[in-house]
Amino acid sequence: MNCYKKILMLFAGVMLFSCNSVLELQPTDKIRAEDLFSDPEGVKLYMANLYYQLPIEDFAYFRAGFNQNGGDPNNGGFAPAMVTDEAAHSEFGDFVGDGDFHWWDQGYKLIRDVNLMIDAIPTLDILDEERRALIGESAFIKAFAYFGLAKRYGGVSLIKATQEYTSDVESLKVPRSTEKETWDYVMELCDQAIDNLGDGTGRRATKWTAYALKSRAALHAASIAKFWNRAPLSGDAVSQELVGMDASAAAGYYNLCIQASEAIMTSGKYGLFMPDPASPEAAAENYRLLFQNPNTAGNEAIMIKGYTLTGNNLGHNYDIWYQPAQVANGWPHPGRMNPTLDLVDAYERYDNPGVSAPVQTVTGGNVNDYNGYNPALNYIRFDSPNDIFKGKDARLWGTAILPQTTWKGTPIIIQAGYVKPDGSAVIRTNDNITIDGTTYYTYGAASTTQYSGFDTYGGNNTRTGFSFKKFMNQLNPITPGWNQSTSDFIEFRYAEILLNYAEAVVESGTGDAAAAAKALNDIRKRAGHTVDIPLTVDNVQRERRVELAFENKRFWDLIRRREYHTQFNNRMTHSLLPLRDLRALPATKYIFVRVNLPNSNPKTFNERSYYRYIPGIGSNGLVQNPQY
Repeated sequence: MNCYKKILMLFAGVMLFSCNSVLELQPTDKIRAEDLFSDPEGVKLYMANLYYQLPIEDFAYFRAGFNQNGGDPNNGGFAPAMVTDEAAHSEFGDFVGDGDFHWWDQGYKLIRDVNLMIDAIPTLDILDEERRALIGESAFIKAFAYFGLAKRYGGVSLIKATQEYTSDVESLKVPRSTEKETWDYVMELCDQAIDNLGDGTGRRATKWTAYALKSRAALHAASIAKFWNRAPLSGDAVSQELVGMDASAAAGYYNLCIQASEAIMTSGKYGLFMPDPASPEAAAENYRLLFQNPNTAGNEAIMIKGYTLTGNNLGHNYDIWYQPAQVANGWPHPGRMNPTLDLVDAYERYDNPGVSAPVQTVTGGNVNDYNGYNPALNYIRFDSPNDIFKGKDARLWGTAILPQTTWKGTPIIIQAGYVKPDGSAVIRTNDNITIDGTTYYTYGAASTTQYSGFDTYGGNNTRTGFSFKKFMNQLNPITPGWNQSTSDFIEFRYAEILLNYAEAVVESGTGDAAAAAKALNDIRKRAGHTVDIPLTVDNVQRERRVELAFENKRFWDLIRRREYHTQFNNRMTHSLLPLRDLRALPATKYIFVRVNLPNSNPKTFNERSYYRYIPGIGSNGLVQNPQY
């Protein structure tokens, strides 16, 4: 990361690589391409710039795109998880917009840059082993780039070699290939990377990262083919097969996913971090530690993106945006990632494995009443605001900050109101009541610095009943400033490979079903489960949802499986309101109320959003995606 500023100065000279100077004058303010590539350090810097441009959906990825960590990113902390059923923003209620999550111009810039690198490789005075490594890395980066384009736009223009401008603009225009041709090219590039790369060291691509990319990309392609008819589109792009694939293509891609996943699984190089916890409590802490510092994750991390320095374009902002308000340390905009009740409900209970376990708030088990507090209902009373979650999957405790649990040595108070002795309730209205000399407050404490829930003050308190823990650094206090976080991000990890494998096997009906079931249950055992569950589509998808939560996989799972428009059809997401029950005095009791997410509107996914629109068709002449 600390070399990027140098790269910005060096990189301008690379453009000379494919251009001839009319007067053959040598510039004095730029490094020539041949000089840059002839120097091993220059090659290293150039390659670092390529890695920096990879479409890794990490801590600096927001709806405006990648690497959104410049000075004052001005994205309000609005992460991709907030357009799924994983999370809500504490203040905003946006959904998937036409202008969100694009990567067109940046994608083709990376492809141009890597093509320049590929052109230079034969000219470099390096060992054959080093040359093969550069060939493999270039293929990996190019595959990653086309994967980023394909999953957004479908079939795209395949620029397989450097283009040279010869005053004929039309000669530079490359029509879109079909979606299948595009996915096949991604597979081809992955294979080139696998064939040329070795085990590798550090954080550069290896044959195993190439296998991991192939596993992920092949599963995506297989899903598009299998589930296209769940939301078929029409128009020129469809009739020309620029978007969509025939269902018959699914089997081949599932097989490629299985093969790539098996290569990693049988290599002996990777495994789950802390696979045999002594208890669910230990499992929760192991899971949390995996993401607080991936460098201590043993052999689960296949590829890490590092954040080693603070500052613009170097550090990131997850800690300042998302930690609860009580530990903000002066930062004015915390607490903005609010896990939804919908996600919390998806986690199992240990005493009823294999099914989601919505939290029970009333006797009789009705978990579909979101109409608010009703004094006529028989609410279950709990001694603590987090007792209602006891017995649920450890990964919930490692992902979300639950009411009245301790974070950074501070009990995090998340309370939405109280029930008066007469049965009436004060909910989400700043108030207090004194009974027998003791004052009770709506939000659990008197001051805005003493609680983290439901008060709309500053947009800094959860409105779902949950705050955020996954990825957060518990060791250091928040530094109140932009881009001060240096936690690393795991781009590929072994658990995802196991889940890709399990899904490919169960969806295709091919492969080793016993091995796939073991892969699924090994992940669950790491979470403290002791009972195996069968390999089914529902079980695999529930495991993906809870194991990979907030890793920016849910958005694409809904896209590739064509489930977004059914999951979000005039849909509300939901919150859980913890209320102090003053009817139980002198005992301390809490009840919980399931409600629609406060201050929000129903959300409906537009089917055209399965693909992003193609920008610039007036000049590039490309066929537009359906319904734009």
